[in-house]
Amino acid sequence: MLGWALTFLILAIVAGLLGFIALAGIAASIAKILFFLFLALLVVSFVMRALRGQSVT
Repeated sequence: MLGWALTFLILAIVAGLLGFIALAGIAASIAKILFFLFLALLVVSFVMRALRGQSVT
């Protein structure tokens, strides 16, 4: 999922450089949503492993 966020971020940067403002904005929004979703899933994963008594690292 982090790979998708990075893909949309790169797409947003390239589209912004080429002047496709609408496409850049949409891609940046998708990248931001995916990044925060990935971050939330990472935190949930750490909490679940800690509750089970497994090592987080």
